[in-house]
Amino acid sequence: MYEYRDAQFVVTGTEHWVAWPTRPRWQLVLGFAATAVFLPFWIVFGIVVFAGALAIGLATEVIAAVSSSYEKGFDTFMDRAFGRITRLPRWCVRWSELRHEGDTAYYRATIDKRLADWTARASAPRAPRKMPPTECEIPWRAYRGVGGHYVV
Repeated sequence: MYEYRDAQFVVTGTEHWVAWPTRPRWQLVLGFAATAVFLPFWIVFGIVVFAGALAIGLATEVIAAVSSSYEKGFDTFMDRAFGRITRLPRWCVRWSELRHEGDTAYYRATIDKRLADWTARASAPRAPRKMPPTECEIPWRAYRGVGGHYVV
């Protein structure tokens, strides 16, 4: 079993097992507008961080060739930096959320499709030296309309 140190993976109570209440339309529209304004800056920031990390990595390649601890530390830094940049903040509202808020049939279909795709990949014949996926990670945004009990 994995131990998650990130607060978003720690579940206390039943809030993730039941469907979350529908958000008001004005809140969704406001969040979508803020996302549309924020997203270009977020993309440019991600490109700048990538270019900076690439420049630092190329400049310190000599140190990494000699020191394995430096290489491990730099890999950890890269994983943390890109892990945070590739995810949108929780307050962002995507177009699908704006259109399908409160539509449980849409959320059920989305979850069924994700689980069917994962099951097909996991049960496919195993290629040599390639392990099938063992975990199916579904983001909270995908099941907020039906709750975690439906996913399980």
